Amino acid sequence: MASSVLRTSFLPLLQSQDGYNSISCLLNFTTTHHRGDRKSRFNGVPAAQLETGKSSNDRNTLVKRDQRTRQNEHFKRFINFSGEKPSTPVLDTINHPIHMKNLSIEELGKLADELREELVYTVSKTGGHLSSSLGVAELTVALHHVFNTPEDKIIWDVGHQAYPHKILTGRRSRMQTIRQTCGLAGFPKREESIHDAFGAGHSSTSISAGLGMAVGRDLLGKNNNVIAVIGDGAMTAGMAYEAMNNAGYLDTNLIIILNDNEQVSLPTATVDGPAPPVGALSKALTKLHSSREFRQLREAAKGITKQIGGQTHEIAAKFDSCVRGMVGGSGASLFEELGLYYIGPLDGHNVEDLVYVLNEIKSMPAPGPVLIHVITEKGKGYAPAEIAPDKMHGVVKFDPKSGKQIKSKSETLSYTQYFAESLIAEAEQDDKIVGIHAAMGGGTGLNLFQKRFPDRCFDVGIAEQHAVTFAAGLASEGLKPFCVIYSSFLQRGFDQVAHDVDLQKLPVRFAIDRAGLVGADGPTHCGAFDTTFMACLPNMVVMAPSNETELMHMVATAAAIDDRPSCFRYPRGNGIGSILPPKNKGTPLEVGKGRVLREGSRVAILGYGTIVQSCMKAAELLQMLGVSATVADARFCKPIDGDLLRQLAQEHEILITAEEGSIGGFSTHVSHFLGLNGLLDGKLKWRPMMLPDKYIDHGSQNDQIEEAGLSSKHIAATALSLLGECREGFHQLNL
Repeated sequence: MASSVLRTSFLPLLQSQDGYNSISCLLNFTTTHHRGDRKSRFNGVPAAQLETGKSSNDRNTLVKRDQRTRQNEHFKRFINFSGEKPSTPVLDTINHPIHMKNLSIEELGKLADELREELVYTVSKTGGHLSSSLGVAELTVALHHVFNTPEDKIIWDVGHQAYPHKILTGRRSRMQTIRQTCGLAGFPKREESIHDAFGAGHSSTSISAGLGMAVGRDLLGKNNNVIAVIGDGAMTAGMAYEAMNNAGYLDTNLIIILNDNEQVSLPTATVDGPAPPVGALSKALTKLHSSREFRQLREAAKGITKQIGGQTHEIAAKFDSCVRGMVGGSGASLFEELGLYYIGPLDGHNVEDLVYVLNEIKSMPAPGPVLIHVITEKGKGYAPAEIAPDKMHGVVKFDPKSGKQIKSKSETLSYTQYFAESLIAEAEQDDKIVGIHAAMGGGTGLNLFQKRFPDRCFDVGIAEQHAVTFAAGLASEGLKPFCVIYSSFLQRGFDQVAHDVDLQKLPVRFAIDRAGLVGADGPTHCGAFDTTFMACLPNMVVMAPSNETELMHMVATAAAIDDRPSCFRYPRGNGIGSILPPKNKGTPLEVGKGRVLREGSRVAILGYGTIVQSCMKAAELLQMLGVSATVADARFCKPIDGDLLRQLAQEHEILITAEEGSIGGFSTHVSHFLGLNGLLDGKLKWRPMMLPDKYIDHGSQNDQIEEAGLSSKHIAATALSLLGECREGFHQLNL
């Protein structure tokens, strides 16, 4: 019977070339799919077959359908990006998600348009993440129309996609404060709203967190939905696959939405434009369900199931699985082999389709873990962002009409640029030098290195753990890898730094960007901990430059260290205008040796990193008050300069150490040396100054420095308090 149905039903469907399939019929029958030896009942069919027009081998036809659907017609409506406050009649009625429940499909489409207008108008005045949020307008609207937050949990991953979510969850009136001191955070934040189920300032954590929430729900006997929205590069990290593997095994109800905007690696740009997606995953998603044959074979499977009836669902399910493996590419098979039921791809800008599928999934009593593949366009609806999603990914204030960003001019370059130029100079003379970054070519400056050395620069995707061990492998073969990662992101690869690099004394060089306070990105991106966790490793050389010239010398020093790992940290922001070495080529420093910058008598201030500049200003303030101060630049946290420490401790009444890092960092290493060598047994007064033992919220870097108590005035005031000259001195310092 089954074989005859295969013969009679399969070929006619396979020969079909045209036709408009209704999505409503795609989810109306039951199939059984297998996960190893287990069977799971799923009252629905993947919407991979969703076609609103003629089949095509071009994947983009699944998203850009020449406005053949009713829903896409609303994009013909004039959208106001004039810079004037837009008229938003639908959005004006939405203060909380509950107000969206009775909106029609047409009104939901208008709401998505108005969200885009509101986003461009607001972010043009504040700066922030733009392209990612523009791409999820319809998805956000559909999610909040169908589900009921905060009872239902929606996790946004990466969190910079969440601006529309913030607007629809009672924070519209505060959007003009986003990323500013005392304003809204740029990422989901549990303290900020009950609608923010989980904070996600890094990436690839949503499925793990969502699975934990889903299992917790089951254990507590609750019945809410948990939705993890993952995309914009977040699907490249191994943690996402670890979570999917566990989700498939646990088989609890969990909805995963893969927001596929073709940015499998973050679009932080090359010198010549947006960086193409990296990795085999990008190719798999591109091929997934893109062919006409695959969708027609899936239609055949549906027809077979309907004709055969309930007794032979298993045959159809096996046939369906076989078809996926043969024709559909590896993507669907990968997700389903992990135990997730795959639905898609869906047009992420078609509200009607999104609402229908989400409602169907929501109505199913026990779907298990489901992955809905949604295709979106980053920057959708705003021409400057569609043309240049990389440049409009994270923006400063800009002109809404043209998209031109209003960047303040500086006489100096960023530390990131100085690092890149220095690394290029080293690589010009040493062909063993290679660069590795984790989806941050533009952010780390390695896009410049890639332009010069395209075969010696490696973007591994958002995969810091892999980046570190990949660099270790390169080092083991005699190459000189520079692994360039933001401080807060390197936290994700610490075990690899310890076990794969430091334990084996492999000479990997870690260039740690965004060290210290980072301003508007807040605590999720604050580089507070790198000195602490790197300097505790026995074989690691740990450095920090006081200015851009010193940074170039440390790049040269790291290149020269070939018997152990090394690292150097540098901040967000611009250099001070120090004199650069010829052709940006630094000179290797003597390892473990600092320097005295200013001679004094009573007070010694020892700075580590760019805070040395504040130490110099503090010494000038003290000089105005008649207090002579020595200022030294430590350069190295490990090995620490013992001779310099003895000199400072023995020749001064007071020693102050200053760093823009957490407890357990440079000052801790100073205290160990002073204590073990008896330098604290006499009359010396020593005070460490570092970041307080708390997370400092987003805001301007100057505001954060003030809150941390690390400004030049704070350093000078600490010296005055130890000298017993507080009252008059504080008054003159305006403290």
